[in-house]
Amino acid sequence: MAEQAVEAKAGATGTGAATHAAEDSKVHDAAQAGIAGGRTEVTSTQILQRVILPRDSDPLDVRPLYLDEPQNVHSHVASRRNVVIPKSARVSFATYFNAFPASYWKRWSVLNEVVLRLYVRGEGRVDVYRSRVNGDVIHLQGQPVHSSGEWATVELRVSLAPFGDGGWIWFDAFTDSAELEISEAAWMTDSVLPAKSMAVGITTFNRPSDCVAALLALGEDPAVLETIGRVFVADQGTNKISAHARYGEAVAALDGRLEVIEQGNLGGSGGFTRAMLEAMERTDCDQILLMDDDIVLEPDTVLRLSRFSAAATQPIIAGGQMLNLQARARLHSMGESVDLTAFRWGPAPGAKGGHDFAKTPLRKEPWLHRRIDVGYNGWWMCLFPREVIEHCGLPLPMFIKWDDAEYGLRAGEMGYPTATLPGAGVWHMPWTDKDDTADWTVYFHLRNKLVAMALHSPEGISSTVLKQAAKDAARRLFSMQYSAIAIEQKAIEDFLAGPDHFFAQLPTALSDVQAIRKRYDDAQFRPSLQDYPQPILDMRAAEPLLAPPVHPAKIAVRAVQALVHNVKGTNPRTQERPQLNVPADKALWFVLGNFDSATVSSPDGASVAFRKRDPEAFRKLVREVTANYRRLAREFPRMKEEYRAALPRMTSTEAWRKLYDSTS
Repeated sequence: MAEQAVEAKAGATGTGAATHAAEDSKVHDAAQAGIAGGRTEVTSTQILQRVILPRDSDPLDVRPLYLDEPQNVHSHVASRRNVVIPKSARVSFATYFNAFPASYWKRWSVLNEVVLRLYVRGEGRVDVYRSRVNGDVIHLQGQPVHSSGEWATVELRVSLAPFGDGGWIWFDAFTDSAELEISEAAWMTDSVLPAKSMAVGITTFNRPSDCVAALLALGEDPAVLETIGRVFVADQGTNKISAHARYGEAVAALDGRLEVIEQGNLGGSGGFTRAMLEAMERTDCDQILLMDDDIVLEPDTVLRLSRFSAAATQPIIAGGQMLNLQARARLHSMGESVDLTAFRWGPAPGAKGGHDFAKTPLRKEPWLHRRIDVGYNGWWMCLFPREVIEHCGLPLPMFIKWDDAEYGLRAGEMGYPTATLPGAGVWHMPWTDKDDTADWTVYFHLRNKLVAMALHSPEGISSTVLKQAAKDAARRLFSMQYSAIAIEQKAIEDFLAGPDHFFAQLPTALSDVQAIRKRYDDAQFRPSLQDYPQPILDMRAAEPLLAPPVHPAKIAVRAVQALVHNVKGTNPRTQERPQLNVPADKALWFVLGNFDSATVSSPDGASVAFRKRDPEAFRKLVREVTANYRRLAREFPRMKEEYRAALPRMTSTEAWRKLYDSTS
């Protein structure tokens, strides 16, 4: 690649250069205004991905997502678009938010090349690198910078041809005896991409502070705000966002774009669908972006998803990744898919969870360089072209769980794939800190999974699913989690009742489930261990049981021991005073299956339940589990036909509008 000449940029002094082209829609005019000597024309006119830097308010642990600095180097971040590299340093922009995910643009977009443009001042050098699918790093081209007084423009072009299976592009900045200041760097294209208008949809339930913070983040950057036409918030809680102290700021920041719709709690699917429906019926938007209320938003991800979708060769669902809100430099989810045999969601093939960029930068982790192809994207942040919703319909009335996965499967079957774009991430509480294998969400997990299976399973209900269900039931029974088993039985029964009751049940499903849970001790939580009597024993009594059985024979022996223990009578003393206090990570079936009671902490450490063994409940639930799964295996072929026939009406505008009208 031929190196572009350096061009002087007039009219920018001090830190004003950092904001001279803040509004992306005016980038061409701003670039033209920067041409002074006329030595080289700035030809790239449309931004794909801006190079961004941490906010002043961001904790230090997010810095590795923006800058890869040696341990003894600390660049001066003057603004979100301006950084000063100290002398005698090398700073890399091979980071989560600033490297360009070239293989994803190669796979899904119309682009053949990308242009790096940046404004520089000082002494140093800018070099562009790329990676191979295996993580190997290749130097492409570079540009010396000698512009101690005036700003200069650097443009370097990179072909997307070699990025078929993976690879990123990034640049490093080098200095020697003087500083180098970089402003308004961006990955750009000469191609004319269609202008797209966007509506944003957020659903919230009693999280006014989180929701208002997300709204303020949407309004903090003029370029992001200019992309957005309307913001619809479905407020389903009793603690309304309109009563929040900073709500007025959010209204002002969004400059007439915000509309809050107050409605009863219809879950995530009822809230997101309301935002989708209002956007489809009341705007002419080209794109609809769904966002959770409890995220910390990097505003630039809104622009990135919009441009990525606009550049796609066909309509695609474009999703953002999940970063860990509690460990901000960790990538929690790279991409998701559904195993159609076991019908479980999880990391897409090749993806891993929990990568810590503070410990291992992008350039040093080979697996991050392979493109990950996904089956769906979670609705913590997900963008839909209008034509996808017009063709595929609205979400199913699932309340929560599986609505996003089912929609991704449905859209894929109709010819609309999903792509999860690296560098477009939001911080969200990881699901590993929630016990949704035992709380009230168990009902929705199972019922909605069965619906998704009926709609999208290539076969009937597989033996893999039934075997896993039996194992899960045994684990919960031996762990004294009777409430989870009880609501699972309701889930099976409600699925077998057919699709026609779903809309009527949506407003009451949660309260019905909670009413069942109230019958069982394991679902009653208190804030602290201080709220319970001291345990009879300490954890030394459980130490011989803590090693998990691995060999099938040993697993069988431990299961038989737990079964024999659970059908015996209990010691009345253990029903009043727990035998053990068990941490959440030790509350495993092969431990608890040998005791009569225990206080067990929740995964987030915020509450404690007193679980008590109940032989009568154990036997009753075993009978129900056996009968219901036999019935499920027998009737599943018929249910597949019923749910597939009902899909068009269950996802129709008419059905959803009727529900909203009846619950308003």
